[in-house]
Amino acid sequence: MRSRRHLARAAQVLRRGGIVAYATEYCFGLGCDPGNRDAVLRLLRLKRRSIKKGLILLAADTHQLAPYAAEIPPAVLATWPGPHTWLLNPSNAVPRWITGGQARVAARVTAHPQAAALCRLARMAIVSTSANRGGETPARTDREVRRRFGRGIDYVLPGYVGDAPAPTPIRDAVTGGLVRPG
Repeated sequence: MRSRRHLARAAQVLRRGGIVAYATEYCFGLGCDPGNRDAVLRLLRLKRRSIKKGLILLAADTHQLAPYAAEIPPAVLATWPGPHTWLLNPSNAVPRWITGGQARVAARVTAHPQAAALCRLARMAIVSTSANRGGETPARTDREVRRRFGRGIDYVLPGYVGDAPAPTPIRDAVTGGLVRPG
């Protein structure tokens, strides 16, 4: 019951425009509502990350990505849910603060049970970026997140990262090219 209460609180914080830290396949992520420009810009400032880099969207299923992706090719669907991030052709509704002005939108349907449950309870795909600032290794525990970001995070969802040995690989769904190895 305790974990359900934590998940419900984290989902509520996301829907209200807050920033939440949560466990993913490899590390803790920082997330917010991708449609909330103020929340995204606040997250980018917290990370000291350029808006030009773009952000990954994390979802519990492909339906949550429908507003953001023009299409999801079958080759991509075959890898989800799982630790595979793809660059997709964006829909016209994808804001520039998500793509960073790039030609594609990055997305993943997660197999991490708690991250997927968070997306389901929030009823949306969420921003997913590693819980670290430039040059730092990503935080792998909720304690590390709190130590690094303190009150900059509105809610830290207690949880455990998956057993992925590295960040998810990123591939371009149009060209098939590997953008970031895993």
